[in-house]
Order: sequence, then structure tokens, then C-alpha cells
Amino acid sequence: GVAGRGGLLPPLECGTYEVNDAMIEELRLARRGEHASNLGAVLALRFARAAGVRAYIVDPVTVDEWQDCARFSGLPQITRSPIGHVLNIKAVARRFARDRQRAYADLRLIVVHMGSGITVSAHRDGRMIDQNTPEEGPFGPDRSGWLPVRELVKLCFSGQYNEKQLDRMVFGEGGLYAYLGTRDLLEIESRMDSGDTKAQAVFEAMIYKIAKEIGAMAAVLEGRVDALVLTGGMAHSERLLSQLRRHIEWIAPITVYPGEDELRALADGVFRVIDGEEQPKIFHPAGILDKRREALVLGLE
Repeated sequence: GVAGRGGLLPPLECGTYEVNDAMIEELRLARRGEHASNLGAVLALRFARAAGVRAYIVDPVTVDEWQDCARFSGLPQITRSPIGHVLNIKAVARRFARDRQRAYADLRLIVVHMGSGITVSAHRDGRMIDQNTPEEGPFGPDRSGWLPVRELVKLCFSGQYNEKQLDRMVFGEGGLYAYLGTRDLLEIESRMDSGDTKAQAVFEAMIYKIAKEIGAMAAVLEGRVDALVLTGGMAHSERLLSQLRRHIEWIAPITVYPGEDELRALADGVFRVIDGEEQPKIFHPAGILDKRREALVLGLE
């Protein structure tokens, strides 16, 4: 089998999906946005056909396991919908469960992915029931995270920026980059070591924001948290981990899996199908279907 990265598809259940024509067409239309990950299934299918095997995607970025109350934004015109670093987050959650010889479904976890974007997620009953999206949460290397809404509205109508510029400001040129002109955490730590007080203040503010979001997810889990699991590229920073621990270690024991093992996660998803542990899911353009309709569709097929 060949595995590709899942792109900006409709909300889907967690799992391994066989690439089909409907999925390729959905990614070609890019109705949910353009992103490099949209090419993952397309490339996987090309390689798979050449090799005479099947193509798959695993835990795409639009996996939706949220509880219903998480979808309310505060305005009926806007509904929160999940998108994030699902592939690495779910792989790390399963890895933690294996390492503890526990069933993932029996654990209540907060998994924090700290990479170019930061995703803080709450897990219960084997499902990721809430998380911050790329438009929310802490600011990171180049994303702004939560912003004061009325101030953002003023900025939008100030006439200083067009829509593309504003979008880039909050997603691609926000966060550390906006304040310090770099996304490189090693460079920022070097500047701190040289006495750069601004770099120090921004670095500490980012950690403060991450800790606040972790506290919010502890509330989602009603204060009953078995473990905090930290992962992603920034989890290599001992300075960041040390300062973050001071804010959150009272919540639950902390385990760190630094870096991102997403290629292994893709392979593991396909091995689960090949070994018969999991049935590959069928992609439908409508995304998640209600059980009755899904049964009808599968029956017809």
C-alpha cells in the first residue's frame, strides 16, 4: 500500500481511508482551501497505481470527533469546526497508551502539538472531543492564535490592509514572526542568551498562552486528566519545557514525545488495514454521514 497525507476534506471520522475518485475530485476543487497536504492523496494514488497496490490517507487534518457543545462559537453565523495536527496527535495518544499498557479509549488525555502551529486537544473515550483550531489558541512561530475580536474588526476596516494581507498576518506572519521577525526557536533562544529582553518577553508570553489553553482543556475533561502529552518540534526545547512545566505540572503527569513521527503514523495506519485490525473507510464528499444514511449507502454499494 501507499500512504499519503490527508488534505482539507470535509469533516471525517478518524481512521484510514482508501483513496477514491470522489476524494481526488474533492481535493481538486479545494472548497475548504488550498494547502500542500491536498496533494498527498493525489501523489499516493499515482505511486500506488504504478505499483499495482492501493492508496490510502490516514487521520486527515479534518477529523471530527468533537462533542456538540464545542461547535458553538458565540455567533450563529459562525460554527467552530475542527482542523489541526490530527495525524501526529492521534499517533502520539496511541503511543502513550501502548507505552502504559492501557487502552487509549480508557484514558483522559491532553495532547499538545507544538510545531509551526500549536494544537491543544482533549481526549476521552478514544476520541478527540475538542481542540483549538489554527485560527484559535496560543500564538506560535507564525500564527497569531486568539485575537481581540473588536480590535480585529477595526483593523479589517481600517483601509490599511486588503484581505490577503490580513489573512497572511494571522496565518503565516503572525506570532513569533510578527514580534521578532523569525520563526526559528533556536535563533530566539540564542537572542535571549545574548540579553534580548524583547525576545525573552515574547517567548514567555507564548508559553503563558500555551499553558492557558492546556488549562482550558483540563476544564473540558472536568479536571480528571490522566496525563499531559507534549509533542511536536518545539518539544525539543528544554527551556520551553521547563517553563511550561511550572504552569501545568499540577494538572497531571507530563510525558514528552519530541518531534513529529507522521511518516510512521501514516505507515501504521496502512499496516492496521493490511493486518486486518481495521477496515478501510470509504470517503463520501458529504463527510460524516448519520448512521442510517451511512448504512444505506454502504448497503447500496
